Amino acid sequence: MGESTESGSMAIGIDIGGTGIKGAPVDTSTGELITERIRLLTPQPATPAAVADTVAELLGQIAQPGPVGLTLPAVVQQGIVRTAANIDESWIDTDVRQLFAGATGRSVSVINDADAAGVAEVRFGAGQDVAGVVIMLTFGTGIGSALFVDGDLVPNTELGHLHLHGGDAEAYAAASVREENNLSWEKWAPRVERYLHLVERLLWPDLIIVGGGVSKRAEKFLPLIETRTRVVPAQMHNDAGIAGAALFAPEA
Repeated sequence: MGESTESGSMAIGIDIGGTGIKGAPVDTSTGELITERIRLLTPQPATPAAVADTVAELLGQIAQPGPVGLTLPAVVQQGIVRTAANIDESWIDTDVRQLFAGATGRSVSVINDADAAGVAEVRFGAGQDVAGVVIMLTFGTGIGSALFVDGDLVPNTELGHLHLHGGDAEAYAAASVREENNLSWEKWAPRVERYLHLVERLLWPDLIIVGGGVSKRAEKFLPLIETRTRVVPAQMHNDAGIAGAALFAPEA
């Protein structure tokens, strides 16, 4: 197990995003951050070496021992990056466990960012104790997804890239599309509804959890959406990625 805390065990969670890299020690028995999270700017260009250096700097500021779990906005299979939809293409085929272990001198694991957020929500948040098929969808720069069957993760689903409106669904319904096109919540909600209907037809979920930054303003758009499936906002907000990453830290 990771380092002991009063209520359980501790691991470091680090959430790597396009603009910021955030991290904190996490009580893995509760999902709660033990200290305030620290955020550093993502280096530009966000090459593997530059990001690894920033992660090492962040760990130095966190100043806690223990195993480390990291997220990446990419498909990660057996520690190898397979996609680069919203990150630098130089990440593809990178052995990220070796990269970050070498940069930090610690045991590390790396997981898809939406999967990490979903694991935290299913363990500690809106999906807790929900049986059947649960889908977490994160609306941000793109649309991330995490799929669970009776609480077990089916890793690396890429439901944001389902075909909708002549292209990738995330090019039609992501939160960034609302901002870039200056869409009102009333104009954006039908796009999200159409996307959710597509997901429903494919997977027949029992619950859909809407995450990402927009989940904090769910009252602006969820009441405008009609679906067969129960749809709820995420509860862990900005802590979900960090908490989920920590849960996947080696021996956490």
